Amino acid sequence: MRELFDEVAGKSPLDPREASRQSSRAPLRKRFYTQAGVVEGPDGFAVTLDGKQVRTPGRNLLAAPNRDLAEAMAAEWQAQTEAIDPMAMPLTRLANSVIDGVSANIVAVADDIARYFESDLVFYRAGFPETLVARQAQHWDPVLRWAADDLGAHFILTEGIMHVRQPEAAVAAARGALPSGAWPLAALHVVTTITGSAMLALALNHRVLDATQVWAAAHVDEDWNSETWGMDEEVEARRAAQHRDFEAAAQVLQALG
Repeated sequence: MRELFDEVAGKSPLDPREASRQSSRAPLRKRFYTQAGVVEGPDGFAVTLDGKQVRTPGRNLLAAPNRDLAEAMAAEWQAQTEAIDPMAMPLTRLANSVIDGVSANIVAVADDIARYFESDLVFYRAGFPETLVARQAQHWDPVLRWAADDLGAHFILTEGIMHVRQPEAAVAAARGALPSGAWPLAALHVVTTITGSAMLALALNHRVLDATQVWAAAHVDEDWNSETWGMDEEVEARRAAQHRDFEAAAQVLQALG
């Protein structure tokens, strides 16, 4: 079981999505169990296969902090058919990253997210056409107003892609709103790297926007280009894979409240 996820596991605890870039190299294993379940123990709610507890690639117990998440992971295992596809198990992969990597690197993961506050997607605006300018404002401005009003984080907007230095006080205020636990922090990191925006990830965690709104906000430019020029099949496939990981991360944040 450990080898199954070893082959698609990321090398960096800062990137729970690394498996997505390695999956094509890993042969699928045949399903070897009948029933996936959950058992409560001192380490939380552990996933079981035919009554035996599952281990992560790092040989730690595969367990979640609450029953809802553990049952969702067990459902991923139960949904496997003849072969076990780790890429169809985003919650389990995220849990492996949390348990084996993020839990021992809390500060490093928070620092990695915080770097996005210095050059976040929502700070860089189009100058034209007016429809795109308006759409960016519609999706992104409410997040910036919330950050200013509730967090005291006042960021600078710019037109185009020329880097603008953000106030240290704003970056510090936003960083201070990051969660401290390994599970929500790992989920927030996934959302940040997929969307290119720690501000959108933070808004999701603080219930300013829901998952559907964050996904739409993260793809304003891409959606506008698709409507104008048509969807590229390769982009569409990549986006579908990312959405699966995004939904898993959003599910973690929702489950942890």
